[in-house]
Amino acid sequence: MLPAVLVLLAQGVAVLGGVQGGARPVECGALDGGRASNVWERAKSPELRRYCDLLASGAAKLAGSGPMTHDVLAIADEADHAMPGRAAPGVLRGRALARLGRFPEALAALESARARDERALDEPVALLAWARALAQAGRTKDALDAYRALLPRASLLVTADRGPAYVEAGLLAMGEGPGGLPGAVAIFRQGRREAQDTGRAVAAVALALALDRSGEKAEAKATLAALGAGEARAALEDATLRASLGVGAAPEVFAMLGLTLEGGDAAAARAGRDAWQRYLGSAAGSGPWADHAREHLAERGARRPEVAHAAGAAGGHR
Repeated sequence: MLPAVLVLLAQGVAVLGGVQGGARPVECGALDGGRASNVWERAKSPELRRYCDLLASGAAKLAGSGPMTHDVLAIADEADHAMPGRAAPGVLRGRALARLGRFPEALAALESARARDERALDEPVALLAWARALAQAGRTKDALDAYRALLPRASLLVTADRGPAYVEAGLLAMGEGPGGLPGAVAIFRQGRREAQDTGRAVAAVALALALDRSGEKAEAKATLAALGAGEARAALEDATLRASLGVGAAPEVFAMLGLTLEGGDAAAARAGRDAWQRYLGSAAGSGPWADHAREHLAERGARRPEVAHAAGAAGGHR
């Protein structure tokens, strides 16, 4: 069973006013009063102020919805040149690279920042980028630890990131097999409460899948019924959200679609069977939940994909 979700201790770092884009670095606190009064702070404050303004600008751009991520890389470089050796520019760079899908580079940037300051990745936005980069690198245990540290403060994430964060964490937990199910169920339940709009709907369907895999089939059906098949399918087919879910999500989306559609009318049921077959035809076909998918196909009277393929091939030689 997965350990309980870890709760981080408060770090005592001031948050950028009005921007859910990251924490104000400790060194920038000197500009907020008090410490800037001594001679040394006054002497270096022009460059420090430029550095802090650059970081604030980059964080604001990442928090927005515009196509500004490449600009943030240049801003991070400027901040690094303004005050070399600090961790915050590396965090900003890593977050931007993760947003661009350049996860190996993001991982390197974030690891470098953490080497400079062991608390550099404590903030929710940095933890999310860190968790995603670790997951993409196949470092599942480390990624789960990062998500567990993040989720108690996921409410500080922007809405577009909050739902995917819960779903990503739950999918990673569920990917561990039966031992990961209790943790996954708890994560999805919390995600259903905390996420909004499409993210909430996907968290609910993921919860239903985890419950079904746990043998709690009645509750799984009730969870789907409360959501509604139409809303569930629309959420699962939302391209933006599916892209944000990252590593391992595609096969599980097929499983969620299969579960959602299989009890519908004839057309929906066919689509549900197709989704289960696509799940088994993916890398998940050799994973811990392959038998669960085959059971659903068998319950709906469908042939196993490998049997159907063999039959079709035999028919082609007649």
